[in-house]
Amino acid sequence: MKETAAMNTPETNLGPQPEIVLVRPQMGENIGAAARAMLNFGLERMRIIAPRDGWPNPSAVAMASGAGRVLDAAGVYDSLSDGIGDCDYVYATTARSRDLAKPVLSPERAMEEARAMRLQGKKVAVLFGPERTGLENDEIARANALISVPVNPQFASLNLAQCVLLTAYEYRRQSHETAHHVMEWASSEPASAIEVEKLAEHYEARLDEAGYFFPETKAEVMKITQRNMWSRLNLSRLDVQMFHGILRQLLRNKD
Repeated sequence: MKETAAMNTPETNLGPQPEIVLVRPQMGENIGAAARAMLNFGLERMRIIAPRDGWPNPSAVAMASGAGRVLDAAGVYDSLSDGIGDCDYVYATTARSRDLAKPVLSPERAMEEARAMRLQGKKVAVLFGPERTGLENDEIARANALISVPVNPQFASLNLAQCVLLTAYEYRRQSHETAHHVMEWASSEPASAIEVEKLAEHYEARLDEAGYFFPETKAEVMKITQRNMWSRLNLSRLDVQMFHGILRQLLRNKD
């Protein structure tokens, strides 16, 4: 197989990227799926070592579905030593314990380290083994550290693209602040405190007229509970208007 050097690809807004190295991948579809997983999280630097079915691979292109530029820029190499010879630090992904003395990191910690090294100008590679067997011990021996995912020990096998996706996700998290909780207001906006207050007063007044707050000894607690409910609902302005309208319509039909 002829060695093809990787094309120069512009760094995305992630800044410097690691090299995603697929070692002896067996199926073009999995290479294409890995390219999609990479681009999902902004990574574009792929290297392919001795693909079983040769290169280029039509099945990989078809499966990439929009991530073809990752494949177009990929470097293809005959041997692992050629593929990572220019790298300063290499991680190897594995689901099994190995009889090798190496640091073992979670994907999160490994990508935290990888980004720090890339920002210092060092070239970092992450190795992914073939789908059926994973990386061999002699390939893992070339790595500086291992990445291990805490998967179910009774079913530890990850699809190649799944493993790439996990790594790419963790690398992206190092450069992007993750919003752990977001409220989408669609075409509305949050109701102001005074709007919620007026809504509470509207319901409280009409419920009072209907004799809802009974017995009198519990009325104050019931009103506080109702006020707390309105403030806890995180209402939009449209919600407030809708609740006002519901109550007015109910009372109009009653009258």
